[in-house]
Amino acid sequence: MTPVTISASGPGAAAATAPRTAEETDRIAREAVAEAAARTAGVTVRTVHDVAGIRSVADFFADVWQTPRATPPYPAEVLHSLVHAGGAVHAAYSAGPSGERLAGAAVAVFGPPAERDVYSFVAAATASGRGVGLAVKQAQRLWALEQGATTMRWTFDPLVARNARFNLVKLGAVGSEYLVDFYGPMNDGVNNGDESDRLTVVWNLVTGTTRTDDPAEGRAAAEIVRRAPDGGPLALSDADRLWCRVPEDIVALRAADPALARDWRHAVREVFTEAYAEGLRATGMSRDGWYLLTRPSSDPLEARAAAETCPEAPADVPSESACEEQK
Repeated sequence: MTPVTISASGPGAAAATAPRTAEETDRIAREAVAEAAARTAGVTVRTVHDVAGIRSVADFFADVWQTPRATPPYPAEVLHSLVHAGGAVHAAYSAGPSGERLAGAAVAVFGPPAERDVYSFVAAATASGRGVGLAVKQAQRLWALEQGATTMRWTFDPLVARNARFNLVKLGAVGSEYLVDFYGPMNDGVNNGDESDRLTVVWNLVTGTTRTDDPAEGRAAAEIVRRAPDGGPLALSDADRLWCRVPEDIVALRAADPALARDWRHAVREVFTEAYAEGLRATGMSRDGWYLLTRPSSDPLEARAAAETCPEAPADVPSESACEEQK
């Protein structure tokens, strides 16, 4: 498998070559998006194959999930096996006085159908590495498309609002399923024994469309249908849309008041499971922590996807500021 390197230094020589086919034009456009993301974040993203490099990625994940490096959440041997099986470990490196420093990493494997779908096993970026998560995801996207895939899936904690906004707005993915206590109780330093509800998202790799509409539009006039554990509104509804609020910082809340965090988990779970049973899907997240759930037939995402190909994310959409948990 040919290594993929996305540099912060700027577009490569391929960008200067006049495209001869539509396929070549698409490839150059995708490379330009990935290079722009790396340049904005100030990192170089490349696939990792060597033992020392993969060990460093395993240590990085241990630090992010606050576990001892001796018992990382994703051991180096497992990551190496995934690469050997045809998957990819991407790592983002930032330059410093003492050399390169790992700022982000992601692991992807092929899922069913293997020739079309890629499963992003895990991705994380340092809190100080704003924009690194996008650079890593765009590198993953470029690699997956070169292997012939058209979609990528992963899961994340639906109570982590910043990751929801990154996934649903910046990347333009759509929440395809809500999974109740997917892994059972988790005991790393971030999840602290919380129940592991997860939202699966599907990212259209071909279009890579960023949401540019406002997920909060129309919310002010919607009816309150559920109350949250803090006494405020939890769910709002109008004729064909639903909004659901999540805590401002679930990680901090878990540490300060585990019982209240658990109440939030169960309250949001109830809203989502009922909404998904009725055919609604998570398609957006507002800046102030409200999901937008719509019916696929009424969601404008499909129309935008048909008309737009590989746009760069608008500058006013914030990057994620911590780990994008996809375990």
